[in-house]
Amino acid sequence: MTLHAHVVGWGKYVPRRVLTNDDLSRMVETSDEWIRTRTGIRERRLADEGETTATMAVEAARQALEVARISPAQLDLIIVATVTPDHLFPATACLVQDALGATHAAAFDLSAGCSGFIYALSVAAHLLEAGAFQTALVIGAETLSRITDWSDRATCVLFGDGAGAVVLQAGENEGGVLATVLGADGSGGDLLMLPAGGSRWPASHRTVAEGLHYLRMQGREVFRFAVRKMPATTRKVLERAGLTLDDVGLLIPHQANQRIIDAAARALGIPEDAVYVNLDRYGNTSAASIPIALCEAAEEGRIQPGDLVVCVGFGAGLTWGAAAIRWTRPQPLPLPRYQRLLRRLYYPLAAFRSWLRRLGRRLAALWSRIAGEENGKNSPS
Repeated sequence: MTLHAHVVGWGKYVPRRVLTNDDLSRMVETSDEWIRTRTGIRERRLADEGETTATMAVEAARQALEVARISPAQLDLIIVATVTPDHLFPATACLVQDALGATHAAAFDLSAGCSGFIYALSVAAHLLEAGAFQTALVIGAETLSRITDWSDRATCVLFGDGAGAVVLQAGENEGGVLATVLGADGSGGDLLMLPAGGSRWPASHRTVAEGLHYLRMQGREVFRFAVRKMPATTRKVLERAGLTLDDVGLLIPHQANQRIIDAAARALGIPEDAVYVNLDRYGNTSAASIPIALCEAAEEGRIQPGDLVVCVGFGAGLTWGAAAIRWTRPQPLPLPRYQRLLRRLYYPLAAFRSWLRRLGRRLAALWSRIAGEENGKNSPS
C-alpha cells in the first residue's frame, strides 16, 4: 500500500495593524516610491501587543482545521517553522498543541529561515508517507517586527508578521505532495542572521547596546543567491516529480522581493498569471509567506483539484527548498452553524483542560512537600 500526503486544510492569520510605506517614510529616510520600485511592497502587517508567533499560529491552525473538517484531537503531529519563536524553549509548537487541545500530537519547531515552511512540509509529508502518522499540522509563523531595527532603512521596509497553516493527511489516492527538494549552504550563514541571543553571544549590555538582537542582512548577496536558486530548485523538484514546467498550474514563490519573483518567472518562462503574489500587502513574512499565499490562492479559487502547485523558497542558512503538490481538495462549503458553534466551544474547553493540568501539577507538588515534611517529623532523631 502506497500512501500519499494530501493537503486537506489551509488557513492564515495576519494582524490587523497595517504599516504603510507612507508610515515608514515618517520613521526613516525613505518614500513610498523608493520602497515600491525596489521591493514591490506597499504595506505590511505588524503584531499588536499581546500577539506572538504562537497566538498567530493558533489562529491560522484553527482555520486550517475547520477547512479540513478535522478535530485537534485527530492530529498526530504539529510542526511550526519559525525563526521568531515565543521562547528558545519550550517549542512554539508545544504552545500551539496546548492551545488547540491536540492531546495526541507530537510537536516541535523547525528553523530554516524563509525556507522553513517547505522544510516542515517535506518532513511531515515523508512521515505520513512512511506510515508513522496519519494527520499532521504544518505551520509557518513569524513575528519579525520584534527583531527588526526600525531605524535601519535597508531592512525595516521589508518585513511583516503573520502565520499560515496546512493540514496534511495520509491517503492511498494519487496526488498530494509529489516531491520535495531541500538544500543548504552554511558558508553563507553570515549573509542573513540574528547575531545575538544564542550560546555564542548571549544577551548582555554589550549585545543590546550594539543592536545585535536585530536581524542583519547583506541584501545584494542574498538577492543574487535567490535569483539563481529559485529557478534551479523549481526545475529540480519538477524533475524529481517526473513533470515539466508546462504542467505547472500555479507557482507560489517565497514573497521576499518582486524583482526576485519576476526574475525567477522570466528564467522559468512562466507567465505572470501563473505566479501568485501578495507581497505588496504583507511584505516578507519569512516562513509564513508561502503558506499565507497558498491559503489565499486556494480561497480565491486560483487552485482547483487536479492542479499542480509548486512552492519554492530560499532563506537564512543559507537554505532553499521546493515542493510539487497535486491539489486534491476542493474548496469546502461553509460549516453549518451548529458545527461552527461546537468548534468554538472546543477551544475554551482545551484552555480549561490545560488549566486543570497545571493546577494538578501544583497540587501534586504541594502534597509532595507536605508529605515530605510529615515524614521528616515522624522519622527517629
